[in-house]
Amino acid sequence: MKKFFTIGFVVFLGLIIYWANTASMPALVKQIYRFPFGDKLGHFTLYATLAYLLSLAMPFKKVTIFGKPIALGVLLALGFATLEEFSQFFFPSRTPDLFDLASGYLGIFASTLIPCIRNACPPPSDIGDQT
Repeated sequence: MKKFFTIGFVVFLGLIIYWANTASMPALVKQIYRFPFGDKLGHFTLYATLAYLLSLAMPFKKVTIFGKPIALGVLLALGFATLEEFSQFFFPSRTPDLFDLASGYLGIFASTLIPCIRNACPPPSDIGDQT
């Protein structure tokens, strides 16, 4: 069931990106962004949801970078957010914005805190030799 929601959300996110790239965003969706910093909140929410769902769909899948384990779902969301923002250079109807990218990154980081809010925080890993 988790993978079903994740796939559905990825399709939804792809549809939003398609609409934005082709300047054909439906009026109802445009209304969501019509308040100050609405696009930043949208990036935060969409990428937090993406990272959370990807991590749920691939539990225990981790990649080690610089000796630190990182959830594969988080890493995929970071990559996707980065590629999507930089792809905007190739669409005349889009404007790449580092604040949008930062909002997406903050959302992804926030998604890693959700297990702690749900009282399911993973225990801290042992650092160094404890003997």
